[in-house]
Amino acid sequence: MAKYGDGDKRWIVEERADGANVHNWHWAETDCLPWSKTFFAKSLSDLPVLTGEGNLYIKTKKVEKVDGEAYVNIRKGKIIPGYEISLNLSWEGEAKDGEGKTLLHAEGNVEIPYIADENADEDPEVKVTVKDDGPIGKTLKEAMLAKGKPLILEKVRDYVKAMAKGGPVKDELEAKKLAPKSNSTSNSNSSSPVVSKGKAAVEKEAKKEGKKGCKTITMSEKFNCRAKDMFEILMDENRWKGFTQSNARISKEVGGQFSIFDGSVTGINLELQEGKLIAQRWRFGSWPDGVDSTVRLVFDEPEPGVTIIKLTHSDVPEEDRYGNATVVENTERGWRDLIFNKIRAVFGFGI
Repeated sequence: MAKYGDGDKRWIVEERADGANVHNWHWAETDCLPWSKTFFAKSLSDLPVLTGEGNLYIKTKKVEKVDGEAYVNIRKGKIIPGYEISLNLSWEGEAKDGEGKTLLHAEGNVEIPYIADENADEDPEVKVTVKDDGPIGKTLKEAMLAKGKPLILEKVRDYVKAMAKGGPVKDELEAKKLAPKSNSTSNSNSSSPVVSKGKAAVEKEAKKEGKKGCKTITMSEKFNCRAKDMFEILMDENRWKGFTQSNARISKEVGGQFSIFDGSVTGINLELQEGKLIAQRWRFGSWPDGVDSTVRLVFDEPEPGVTIIKLTHSDVPEEDRYGNATVVENTERGWRDLIFNKIRAVFGFGI
């Protein structure tokens, strides 16, 4: 992840006298680390974990440290969060006997070494330690793991959702949405890009939209091989395992199921024509429930040994189940870098 403040100057907006970022066309980047520290301090400090169950009393004390970097990029109204942070949290526990007398008061630490946007759909690792390693101390530690860890992870998930909505700039974005539009937008002769989009732009947007809240990805990729060879690679689970270095299960029958990238992507074969067409239903595990997309790979061999694949990946949701608005960009990058370019590199089909 690029360090906050080190972005390409061509994409970062220079400050204007009026502070405006016209149409949000360029990247507007906000440092979110101070906000992140405040977020975790409020949500994780003095958090009750156990209040007498099993004669144990456990609570968090305070967030000792939040290190790393966190930011939110806004471009054309789209929120793109980025963060890689670590967190250190102190806690305390007390064990009492049946008469309410204290058997042991112990303190400990919770460490979350890596909270990152790239793993937004996964819970991070949580390490719990206690300063007393005796039997009662171990009991308090086990109770903190069993009861405290889920509470802490819930707050981390709240942070991930908050960052996906813009973090500290959320209120500003919502205010802009609610702000009344200028009267000039009602003028049919206005030169505003919102009103006077060219025919090509309108047609392009119509093509891209598809289902509401979804986009279509299109690509055309050339390979130095026969069409049937590319078809076989994309339908052979052992070759998938080879060029992706991940587990794969692929049926070669229409109606058959497949699972690739260690189960991150699953789906069904809709139509198969050897060396000509692969049509499949695709779904990523991080997508909202009930959301599927359609992949069509059309193979063309304009001359022997040269194959052109035309990809149409439709109904790709703009956001995942956690509110991250980078699904389309990540999916397009995955096709190019993790599939097509990997095939070129591993099988020598590059042009």
